[in-house]
Amino acid sequence: MRSYSSGTSRQLRTCQEERWGLRTESPTPEDPFHDSEVTWLLPEINLRLTHRRPRSRHGHRAPSELTAVRVSHDGRYWRTTDLLLGLAAPGASSARIVRSEEFAAAVAGRVLLVGDADLALRTVHRTLEELTRHRHDLSAWLAHKHIFEVWPPY
Repeated sequence: MRSYSSGTSRQLRTCQEERWGLRTESPTPEDPFHDSEVTWLLPEINLRLTHRRPRSRHGHRAPSELTAVRVSHDGRYWRTTDLLLGLAAPGASSARIVRSEEFAAAVAGRVLLVGDADLALRTVHRTLEELTRHRHDLSAWLAHKHIFEVWPPY
């Protein structure tokens, strides 16, 4: 089960612990364009990697998103704190920083603590630099991180 701060929750289709983190997939019934969302939590590098699967085989493929997060887990329970800053990685072109306005508003309003804001900035800039070195190829970047599974997942 995936629970959100809004109080909503979703039953997961997949929830599997991996040596590199956690792999989940959940349906997205409220999204008219995407059938499901695949998420990988990568706690060692403070990232959540997300791919939205289109409802139609011919549907528009959304870019993968890498979001800075703080992850904690104890046994069966995994918790993430979204640090409101991330990257959109379309695959065929350069990754770009996303959600910067939301991040700035959270920092200005002191909703996001200084330590979390610093972690988000360091994580996103480090990841962008690493992706640039791998020509914005997520699969090559993941292999560099010793994660050899296929991305985006089928």
